[in-house]
Amino acid sequence: MPLHDDTIDGDVYVSPRHLARTTAVGDPGLDPLRKLGWELHHDDLGNAYLNAPDCRVRPGYLPEGDDDGLWRINAYKDPFGPPVWGVCFNDSAPTEFVTAFTTALAAAYERGPDRYLARPVSGSKDRDPFLAIDPLVNRGWLFDRPRGGVFAVQSPDGLAALEYTTGDLVAETELTTRDARWQLWAGTSLSRPFWYATFSTDTPVALLKAVTESVCDPVPLPRWRESTYSYVEDLAQLTPILPPRPPGPTPLDVQRLASRRPAALPTTSVPRWSTTSRLALPSPRR
Repeated sequence: MPLHDDTIDGDVYVSPRHLARTTAVGDPGLDPLRKLGWELHHDDLGNAYLNAPDCRVRPGYLPEGDDDGLWRINAYKDPFGPPVWGVCFNDSAPTEFVTAFTTALAAAYERGPDRYLARPVSGSKDRDPFLAIDPLVNRGWLFDRPRGGVFAVQSPDGLAALEYTTGDLVAETELTTRDARWQLWAGTSLSRPFWYATFSTDTPVALLKAVTESVCDPVPLPRWRESTYSYVEDLAQLTPILPPRPPGPTPLDVQRLASRRPAALPTTSVPRWSTTSRLALPSPRR
């Protein structure tokens, strides 16, 4: 369990974390890229867009978009051409998973196009697409074959899955619908998930793996109990976040307390006997 500190935004921890949902705050997902100096724009509706300096990566935070795709991130070989890969997180996806992706994207962008445009290569040591599954399998997720042409790994509680669709896919469809190469989702029904995220065929494996590592991280996510939209009620485990213990007194505190104590009574007010005192003997009777 994480230690409490003043930066925790919530009064309960939600576990497993795939049963959390959005925090409804966009800044954490945008910050890793803004720290690189990416230019931020807003449209008249309040949607936010970032543009990489080379104009080859364009993330969007779209609360006023045409569908439930709140986060859309596309990358381009040619700034004026079609995207080579695209990612979408819907409006209920846990914000921490978006931040995991954009943090990995920021690191890849700093290393150059060979990283942030690195298409998956089967059998490659560091670009095989199924490397993205390893973190989940290592946490006990189980292989599944939910329907024809789809392989999946499913969480131990059966409430989350990462799916991989085989065969040829239409690039435009991958970018605009849920029919993408990879689909990560939580829920009891694929048609009505708690949340979902999609990743097109050529999404770099390192970026997808950053998300799967975050999804299966055993550390719970903080949420506010009253904000029931931010976690799945009745299924998620909620643990209260305890307030911090009062800090112990510092040396300065001890010194200040000592200075406030009342002065001791003067020694002259308390008669005392010592070995140097002479006893007053009674006068002898006559």
